[in-house]
Parts: sequence; C-alpha cells; structure tokens
Amino acid sequence: MKVRKKSVINLFYIPAIILFLVFVIYPFLQGIRLSFTNWNGYSQTMKYVGLKNYIRLFQDANVKTALVNTLIYGVMSTIIQNVLGLGYALFLNTKFKCRSVVRTIIYMPVMIAPLIMGYIMYFFFQYDGGAVNDVLMALGMQPAGLLVNSKAAIAIIVMVNSIQFVGVAMVIYLAGLQNVSAMYYEAAMIDGATFWERFRHVTLPLLMPAISSSTILNLIGGLKLFDLVMALTSGGPGFSTHSLSTLVTNQYFSAQSAGYASAIGIVSFLLIMVISNVVMGYFDRKEVDV
Repeated sequence: MKVRKKSVINLFYIPAIILFLVFVIYPFLQGIRLSFTNWNGYSQTMKYVGLKNYIRLFQDANVKTALVNTLIYGVMSTIIQNVLGLGYALFLNTKFKCRSVVRTIIYMPVMIAPLIMGYIMYFFFQYDGGAVNDVLMALGMQPAGLLVNSKAAIAIIVMVNSIQFVGVAMVIYLAGLQNVSAMYYEAAMIDGATFWERFRHVTLPLLMPAISSSTILNLIGGLKLFDLVMALTSGGPGFSTHSLSTLVTNQYFSAQSAGYASAIGIVSFLLIMVISNVVMGYFDRKEVDV
C-alpha cells in the first residue's frame, strides 16, 4: 500500500519535470549549440565557427565593461540591501505603533515590476523635466545630466535596485530574528554584554542562515540585472552601463549576432553559478549549530 502511494505521488512530478525540460534544459542546450555558430537570429542557415565567439568575447572591450558593471551591480546591491534590510529588521522586530504599516511601506516596492520601477525612476533623473533637475533649478543650480554620466548612472542603477528589493532582505532577517531565542540575550546580559557585544556574538552568528539566504538571493538578482538598466539607460551612454544580461539583448537584436549573444549568455550563467556557489560554501562554513 505504501509503495502504491509513493508511485502515485511521483506521478505528480511528471508535469513539472516535462515543463522544466522544455522551458529550461532544452533552451539552455540550444543556447550552448548556438554559441558555436555565426547565426544572426533570423536566417534559416547558420555556420559552425567553433570557439570563435568565445575568443572574441574575451577580447571584446564592451564585454569587459559589462562584466565589471555586472559585478558592481551584484556586489554593491547585495551589500546595501543586506545592511539596510538588517537595520530595518532590527528596528521592526521591536514593538511600536504602526509597525505593520512601516513593514508594508518598506516591502511595497518589491511588488512593482522592475521595468516599471525603472521607468518611474527615469522620470526622476531624466535631464529635461526630471524631478531632481527641477529641484536643482528651483534652488538656482544648473541641471545635471545624471543618466548620461556613466558613473552617476551606474550609482543610480545600484541605488534604485537596492531600494526596490531591500524589503526581501528585511523579511528574511525578520524571520531569522524571530527564531532567535530570548534566552541567549538574557544569558549575555547576565554576563554584562553590551548591545554591540550581544549583536556581534549572539545575533550575527545565529542569523547566519538568514544572512546566507539573503546574500545569495540578492547577489543572483544583482548579477542578472536587466530591467532597470534597460529602463534607465538602455546600456548607454555608449556601452558604459551595460550588464552582461543587457549586452546579450543588444548583440542579439541590435547587432544581429545571436551566436555571439549566446556565448555571452553562457559565460554569464557560468559566472553567476560559480560566484553563488562560492558564496554559499563560505556561509555554510560560518553557520553555527544551536
């Protein structure tokens, strides 16, 4: 009877497995195959070119710029989101009036599609008619071309991405804090530990699973950043704010070089996989047994 029940349960996995094979594994294998061709994305014919796309990739200055930007978007967004998220969680873990309202306000941007958020922020930072420049002009200052300055644009993209998804980190840390038993704090206070000592030696070690989850989620999200970049700068000026994800789209549709775009996509996937696994392994070693 138990064997029959197990076989029935396994049948429920078949549709999910089929969907996974059709919409994930098959496109991924097709991407690998196309990365060794010169396909332009539209033609009925393509030619096998071996490692030519990958050799070109490592010599392309635009790819190097996109790689650096991708690391900046991933690392900086992760740091900001985790620091702010932990700060919000520590504050909201205390009891005060309207706590639920504050939680909702902080989490609300997460529910907005990143592309929509990007367009909303574009109207804040655009040169003509942007809210920021309107304020500067009202103060008697010259308007600033924030989105046509590559360094400023990268900083804005990181800031917007961090603010939008800080709610995810906050929720993870809140869940982690609520699972920390009060007896640890009571024992530390009996030993005369200060607030900072309790935070460093009690809160942080016991929050390590939450820190690990939040870091991995936010890091992967930042490394594959696409929507905000396209909405705010479309990778410009020039190629200076492209991420690897947006560069794939640029090479596929604008440059009509689908084979080369596939090679960039495969390298981007491997980069995210390696970095996320290294970070995950690091945090696994830092976790403590309770």
